[in-house]
Amino acid sequence: MKSITMLAMLIGMSCIAKAQSNESSLQEVRKIIEKSNATYADFANKNDGSILLRYTNDACLFPPNAAPVCGRNNMAKFFKDGPKVHTTFTIQHLYGDGKTFVTEESYYEMTDFNGKKIDEGKVVVVWKHTNEGWKMHRDMFSSNYPKK
Repeated sequence: MKSITMLAMLIGMSCIAKAQSNESSLQEVRKIIEKSNATYADFANKNDGSILLRYTNDACLFPPNAAPVCGRNNMAKFFKDGPKVHTTFTIQHLYGDGKTFVTEESYYEMTDFNGKKIDEGKVVVVWKHTNEGWKMHRDMFSSNYPKK
């Protein structure tokens, strides 16, 4: 009986240690994602391809009411034709191991350059750890407003 109790305690402590380690890793990744999200619209507004550096080489966008946009050339066209806006992101949830993949659920708010709110919605991004650091691998977003 003592062996079973001891084994249960060791398993429990191992799970707690893993959860704490995972939480620490997620907190580090969260800071990286928050920094990337803070400059996201600035890069999109430049039309110089800088935003593509935030994505993996084989990334895909999943915009609302449209087919997926995959590959650097297609993504460059997508961003070039996009509106010039300010966008802020608020992370709601972050899931994953903090080592290879992390999934971000965020809320976004988009304003014009005069500060007038023009859209708000949700984002789900799968982040992948690469040799160059954390990059967006899949990016799905949609407005909370009805389709016009």
